[in-house]
Amino acid sequence: MSLENRLGKLSLVSYLAPNMFWFYSAVGAYLSRALAIEVETVQGLDNPLKDPLLGEDWLDIAFICGLPFIRHYQVAPNQLKAIVAPVMQAQRYQNCPVYFSDVIVASNSSFKTFDDLAGKTWCYNDPGSNSGYNLLLHRLISTGKNSNFLGKAIQSGSHQRSMQLVAEGEVDYAAIDSTVLEQELRNFPLLAHSLQIIESIGPCPMPPIVAAQHLGATLIESVQLALLNPDVQLRSFMDKAQMQRYVAVESEDYQAIADIYDSSRLFDVAE
Repeated sequence: MSLENRLGKLSLVSYLAPNMFWFYSAVGAYLSRALAIEVETVQGLDNPLKDPLLGEDWLDIAFICGLPFIRHYQVAPNQLKAIVAPVMQAQRYQNCPVYFSDVIVASNSSFKTFDDLAGKTWCYNDPGSNSGYNLLLHRLISTGKNSNFLGKAIQSGSHQRSMQLVAEGEVDYAAIDSTVLEQELRNFPLLAHSLQIIESIGPCPMPPIVAAQHLGATLIESVQLALLNPDVQLRSFMDKAQMQRYVAVESEDYQAIADIYDSSRLFDVAE
């Protein structure tokens, strides 16, 4: 599918938390400058595996969670290719393209350890989320807990909504992508007084930027090289997002997430 068929425009879709959409738009604007091609950046559906843009091979570039990416890659290995992933600035990331799933409770909660959460009400953003759902279930399995540990589960629809429900005492706990949590606390500093982290699960490979293979090897390489060598303007946005740099990744780097997903199906409460 050629660029001419797309009227010289690249579509960039973000399936990640919307509190960083300003940054994904900045990446799109940078790629437009670097490649001299119009780039249209849009927010995708919460579950990319249900988005026709993905299923029908209409998107060109995407920010996507590692779990839906690797699940899609397993059934359509010739459609999308992981090209880069971000390395965050904070010391906890150890200069690697990884993130954590932070288990949060209300700051005035009596819960101090993960074991205290047995039978308590929890929420998750989406069953297709690695950080908000998959890693939490894997945490139970890997420590020998059975399904009786889990209390009532509520699907919130987003990490931001999960944080709100915990802060307001509507649910007892939630698992949140550490980078999303950090950005939300930068956006709303007072929220830090309402939440506390009692455990961090991970690390896991950072959500990649993927490119559709219909773009062709030459253009995909140009996109990758551009992201590995940002200009001054994009670097300023990266600093604001507390991102250190992008590094090259391979699609196979996300197989570990697929393995965790397969094992966690034993406790799938959303199906």
